[in-house]
Amino acid sequence: MADLNIGEIVTGIYKTGKYVGEITAVKPQHYLVKVKAVLKHPQQGDLHMPKQAEVPLFHQRRALALHEQTNIPANMVKKFEGPVPDYQESLLLSLKDLKDELSNLETDWAEKSLRCLEDLASEYQ
Repeated sequence: MADLNIGEIVTGIYKTGKYVGEITAVKPQHYLVKVKAVLKHPQQGDLHMPKQAEVPLFHQRRALALHEQTNIPANMVKKFEGPVPDYQESLLLSLKDLKDELSNLETDWAEKSLRCLEDLASEYQ
């Protein structure tokens, strides 16, 4: 486990999203991280069947909210260097990046994901 402490600014990968946040608690195998920015928007669909469109439930996955706290496995947390991006700007940029990436794919999964992201985009405004 990395030697990180409460109050440090870190990056953390939670499910398929990547965030900047502040450590608020250190646990044996996790850090509790309070979200400050979004670096990578979560992928859409079923986490257990990635990039598959024909699944029992195609999940719409929101990014974690500003100040939301989540447990992140210690091996997925790294020290963050530099200024912390603005949450809203980082959220919209990560959403745009994922939409751009999906627009280049011609798959059913990409199409379903884009529909989910369009719905989220209107909620994020």
